[in-house]
Amino acid sequence: MYDVVVIGSGAAGIMSAITAAKAQKRVLLLEKMPKIGLKLKATGGGKCNITNMLELDDFINSFGRQGRFMRDALSRFYHDDLLKFLSNIGLQTHAPDGFRVFPISHNSKSVLNVLIAQMEKLHVEIACNQNVQKIEAQNSQNYSIYTETDIYESKNIIIATGGLGYSTLGASGDGYRFAKSFGHSVNELYAAMLPLHVEESWVKNCRADTIAKATLKINLPKMQKIRKSGDLIFTKNGIRGPVVLDFAREVTPLLKKYKKVPMLVNFTKGMNEENSLNFLKEEAKNDPQNSIVEILKKILPESLSIEICNLADIDFNMPCAKINGVKKEKLIKLLAWTPLNVIGHDGFDKAMITRGGVSLREIDPRTMQSKIAKGIYFCGEVVDLDGPCGGYNLQWSFSSGYLAGCLLGT
Repeated sequence: MYDVVVIGSGAAGIMSAITAAKAQKRVLLLEKMPKIGLKLKATGGGKCNITNMLELDDFINSFGRQGRFMRDALSRFYHDDLLKFLSNIGLQTHAPDGFRVFPISHNSKSVLNVLIAQMEKLHVEIACNQNVQKIEAQNSQNYSIYTETDIYESKNIIIATGGLGYSTLGASGDGYRFAKSFGHSVNELYAAMLPLHVEESWVKNCRADTIAKATLKINLPKMQKIRKSGDLIFTKNGIRGPVVLDFAREVTPLLKKYKKVPMLVNFTKGMNEENSLNFLKEEAKNDPQNSIVEILKKILPESLSIEICNLADIDFNMPCAKINGVKKEKLIKLLAWTPLNVIGHDGFDKAMITRGGVSLREIDPRTMQSKIAKGIYFCGEVVDLDGPCGGYNLQWSFSSGYLAGCLLGT
């Protein structure tokens, strides 16, 4: 008989196990994969952006309307608490850009290693290769957890199974199945934080270049205020990069509804039509014989400059001064906002996070305990909360794991 069984060994599961063990609880951590923490190990391309230094209210607002659910967890265990905890167990961290926090090693293994050492110190029992098949309530006090090989008994269960992203690292949606078995609702699931496929074939000609400070917005009624800025990279069939990963969480739900999501992209660091017109006028005045591609290369990579000219039906070797008014007007519009149409993505196998999950209405934000089944707790990505890139989702995992591990509902 355990005081608590934690299912899932990501950041949320490990943090909840450590917190419960510190309170002198007998804790068992179950993991379906051969090793624990595989997704944590892969976080941030293996560099592990642990958290960021955003003020609490701004952090909450970054998650949208659902973010207010996080206040209790974050108030009890926010970035200062997390970094102090990690420092106390032997992990040195820093924020090289003054915002995003990484282990000094910039290696996620160092984060996982200190967490494993802490669990060993606190005598957390760990069982790998344990694929939970079902959970049954034996009475008002105890649960039985059935795996393919064993049966475990516990007073409390913390479900920290993550979402559907990265199936090769163990994600399969088990937590949603467990939640439904207790009567919980699971809001629709979408792949998020992943590259996007676009309809336009010209993007494949620009793969050699990264566009810094690109801005993306959705070109649909009432949605044009949704925009993100950051580095963008072209692929053979679409776009990727930090700004695309952030933006994907807004786009993937729309794809199911519209099949094609029109976007507008500013590649010129925020230049609008007036700025673009003035830029072209000034350049044409300074050197009337200079080709349009040579002019555009001052603000864009050559490959993209050529494709923008092609979209405007302009010979890129033509002097700017000789371009007729209609084509120049089209070029100016394209420099301000270039259209791209999103038509797909690579699915959950490439998704870093999942949008959707166990309904927040059925979880007590003060404890992370189910409002439906006493002794059942949820934390991390399995609940219906997801944030942008930059340490947001990992901080939420640690904070919610800490709160769940406190077992305040018992």
